[in-house]
Amino acid sequence: MGGFFGAASQTDCVFDLFFGIDYHSHLGTRRAGMAVYSPETGFDKAIHNIENAPFRTKFTTESQSMHGTLGIGCISDYEAQPILVRSHHGTFAITTIGKINNANEIVEDIIGRGTHFFEMQNGEVNPTELVAAIIDQKENFIDGIRYAQEVVDGSLSMLVLTPRGIYAARDKLGRTPVVLGQKEDGYCASFESFAYLNLGYHDLRELGPGEVVVFDADHVQTLVAPGKKMKICTFLWVYYGYPSSSYEGISVESMRYNCGRALARRDNVHPDIVAGVPDSGIAHAIGYANESGVPFSRPFIKYTPTWPRSFMPTHQSKRDLIAKMKLIPVHDLIEGKSLLLIDDSIVRGTQLRETTEFLYASGAKEVHIRPACPPLLFGCKYLNFSRSTSEMELITRRVIKEIEGCDPDRATLEEYADPDSEKYRKMVEKIGEKLHFTTLHYHRLDDMIESVGIDADCLCTYCWNGKE
Repeated sequence: MGGFFGAASQTDCVFDLFFGIDYHSHLGTRRAGMAVYSPETGFDKAIHNIENAPFRTKFTTESQSMHGTLGIGCISDYEAQPILVRSHHGTFAITTIGKINNANEIVEDIIGRGTHFFEMQNGEVNPTELVAAIIDQKENFIDGIRYAQEVVDGSLSMLVLTPRGIYAARDKLGRTPVVLGQKEDGYCASFESFAYLNLGYHDLRELGPGEVVVFDADHVQTLVAPGKKMKICTFLWVYYGYPSSSYEGISVESMRYNCGRALARRDNVHPDIVAGVPDSGIAHAIGYANESGVPFSRPFIKYTPTWPRSFMPTHQSKRDLIAKMKLIPVHDLIEGKSLLLIDDSIVRGTQLRETTEFLYASGAKEVHIRPACPPLLFGCKYLNFSRSTSEMELITRRVIKEIEGCDPDRATLEEYADPDSEKYRKMVEKIGEKLHFTTLHYHRLDDMIESVGIDADCLCTYCWNGKE
């Protein structure tokens, strides 16, 4: 994943840019960058590795030394960006969010026209560099951006910085958000809607699916009207989104309360306390507690000052170790208690199994697990939300293979996605046994969609039901 921010101001925009990017730190822990343009000095760019220090620490010098009236930047968990490009369009900087499934085919096609690419350390081409090359295939930025949105299989949102203004383009099916903010002396574009509020901006509007705008300090102009079809990622509300954000007018925090309430209404256990796995599970647990009347409590605290998000390190063993090390128990709230624990999801199951064992070792009597989303059956095709390289890393797929005795076909997986089927019941029962839960009940897909509160046809639910 990743997040981006762009600002245009009648005066220097770097202060806003610096903090606007920093407010996206929850979306990545590997690379970050800033690019600015000043009519007097031209373009300037900086990229740093932020694996061992946060964005603010690494970019303090640049926040004082860089100057410009236009700027873009990002925090990314993958490639170094924004990149600075010189082409027949002139010089421009670009930053992107998304996933390009057909990158190799596009690279080979462009190389065949006499272009070359610099490979990254892993041998792949920088996806943002690839998008810039796609844009360069057309005569102007508008056609180039539209062409990129069409040829990319996956998802693609972007900010493009030029001397004339900043182009902001949302993925053609709106899988990721782009929102505009406005204040007296300028405009901004952001992935997260809360990122500009403390900087003096107010909400202007969200871009629609496939919409392209260009803005400077004085105005915003729509270049490509939004499309009618949208498939925004539902996981934004369940997990990725910061609690103070909203997408399509739906608050992340409120949606999570709704999820917790729906889980409680379908439950029949009577625990002593309800708790959420920090951080995203907490709001779900509050919703459950409010609906059920079971007290909300925090039986363990996540130590966050120096630890990155648990799934971000490259090696799974390190992710598991970090997830375990940063949870500090409060024994008085665990010993002898029946706990109901809500996490945002179960992917591989390793973390939640270790958390459960940790609670038992701390004296818990029972540990009931309630994931805030349905079982994950399909690897995401549209966003880099996990470093999983195979769908068999999903605990659901491993369990299904054990039950079936072979890799399941699509029709069989659809049966396992049905919460009213016998196959679903067996899968959930076996997962609970493997992970040592007292009981396990997943959130139902229909309840989760209702918790969001927008038309189901506008939501991407591929990772749960395989429907595109």
